[in-house]
Amino acid sequence: MPPAIRNEDARQAILDATVALCIERGFATTTIEGIAGRAGVGKTTIYRWWPSKAAILIEAIEAARDASAGFPDTGDIQADLVAQTTNVMSLFQSDFGTLWRGLIAAAQSEEAAAEGVTRILRVAIDGCVARLATARAAGQIRADLDLELVVELVYGPVYHTWLLRTRPIPEGYMASVLATLMPAFAPTPEGA
Repeated sequence: MPPAIRNEDARQAILDATVALCIERGFATTTIEGIAGRAGVGKTTIYRWWPSKAAILIEAIEAARDASAGFPDTGDIQADLVAQTTNVMSLFQSDFGTLWRGLIAAAQSEEAAAEGVTRILRVAIDGCVARLATARAAGQIRADLDLELVVELVYGPVYHTWLLRTRPIPEGYMASVLATLMPAFAPTPEGA
């Protein structure tokens, strides 16, 4: 059902209840019944607007992302990547990280969750690719780079350390990662 014909108070109560329960209990143990009870609505209201709890959580995450969307462009691609990835890592250490981790886990077995994760990530990837394209046009990175591969190389360490919890993440972690990566992205001197 289009959002315009939903009762906005009920919609927000459902989104808030879903987020709260997923933070408190985890995505896997959150139920539509629990969401309905916390939101003070009937299960039929939820199912009329969303096909699953994953769809509710995806909408909540997209709203949070849209409120803080954007990729910095200070004219210095390395500084902008450090700022963006550091912000992402901080976000992952918040309640948002709990929600995102649960949705990523659900995406391994639920098609609706997988589609939502892909849609959310696509927006972030496109934002980074656009910033990298600006840096390429300014001569800050090599012209021959596959920009989606650069995104994977930059954000891979973020997801690896966060999802797998491989080690404590020290202050300045992404500055170190990007200091290591940036020489590989740098344009080669003419005639070299």
